[in-house]
Amino acid sequence: MDCRNTRLSRRRVLIAAGSAITAAAVTRPAPTGRITRDVSPYAAGAEASWERADLAEQAIVERHVRALWGQQGMRLGKLVWPSSVANLSFVKWCYWWQAHLLDCAIDAAHRARGADRLDRVAAIASGIRARNLGVWTNRYYDDMGWLAITLERADRLLGLRFGDALGDLRTALLDGWNPAVGAVPWRVGDDYYNTPAIGPTGIAFARLGEVPRAGQLADFLHTRLRDPGTNLILDGVHEPGGEVNRATLTYCQGVAIGLETELFTRTGESKHARRAMDLVAATAAGLTADGVIVAEDGDDSGLFMGVLARYLSEAALSLRDPAAAKIVHDSARAAWTNRAEVDGLPLFGTNWSLPVTPSGLPRAAQLLMPPWPPSDNLSPDLSVQLSAWMLLEADHRLTAAGL
Repeated sequence: MDCRNTRLSRRRVLIAAGSAITAAAVTRPAPTGRITRDVSPYAAGAEASWERADLAEQAIVERHVRALWGQQGMRLGKLVWPSSVANLSFVKWCYWWQAHLLDCAIDAAHRARGADRLDRVAAIASGIRARNLGVWTNRYYDDMGWLAITLERADRLLGLRFGDALGDLRTALLDGWNPAVGAVPWRVGDDYYNTPAIGPTGIAFARLGEVPRAGQLADFLHTRLRDPGTNLILDGVHEPGGEVNRATLTYCQGVAIGLETELFTRTGESKHARRAMDLVAATAAGLTADGVIVAEDGDDSGLFMGVLARYLSEAALSLRDPAAAKIVHDSARAAWTNRAEVDGLPLFGTNWSLPVTPSGLPRAAQLLMPPWPPSDNLSPDLSVQLSAWMLLEADHRLTAAGL
């Protein structure tokens, strides 16, 4: 799930990227406005939750979503905002960030269907494939699991299909199965079997008709990676050595809750509902502060909180679990209340419980990288803003459902 600098090996990709870099070099990023804490208060109700999700969407579309190499039919998200010239060229490749950008774009299109949103979904999917050198797959099973989940949702919720994408991803994920371990590793040829790969792969399997295999992955997480002291899911284990990484991340709880919820909806087996609700309770006890999902950080971990919020909302909707809904609502209230704004659009912090305070830097300084000091709870990373967008879409789904 890490962001990698990938050697671009195809001539046409190099030419397109070079052209984009040249264009970017002579065009400075647009200046940003002042960061302000003069923001509107939190309001209750479905209409208000819809507006918050809509504004989070607008902020990312305006600040981050750009044509890939000047091709309007292919789009991706800039990794930071404001951008350096190098970042505008999409040289650094974060496959799973873009998969989550696509997933959020699907959320928005499902919330309020429109031609512009459907076009954006199609363009981001096309951008992912193009930037991934013309294929959907790579060596990382967590990456492929996330994209499979996303493209299945595009098909099911929006009727958008992308050729053989789901078939290619399903085959690649199945090829990663190690029967001796009963799971898929983090990446091809690796000995690390971790929750961030097993969870999304299991959810993808369940939605693509591989329910027994998804059940085996859920059992692996429950029996091999559940900490009996906290009931939280640990990060991963090296096999066959058995060395366990005992980190308990918000992300890991999210995908495990999502997998158990998915299996319950497909099998009706009570053990999956029980496991999911036990994980929700353990998360509330160990990974929230005053009801709000605890902070992670920027870069890759900027997505962790949003992933948890997404699958808490799935558990709340499918299992009618009020504890899961409460964490989402409390976190959304905190993130919105503590946001800053730039040009009327929200800017969220890495810690939803703390205010995003203005840095006081002059406008010109805000164009530098990094543009804001970490102590101000500010992050330039797309991952952090996507996390909040995911949260607000989840909050709206629950509010609209009366939960």
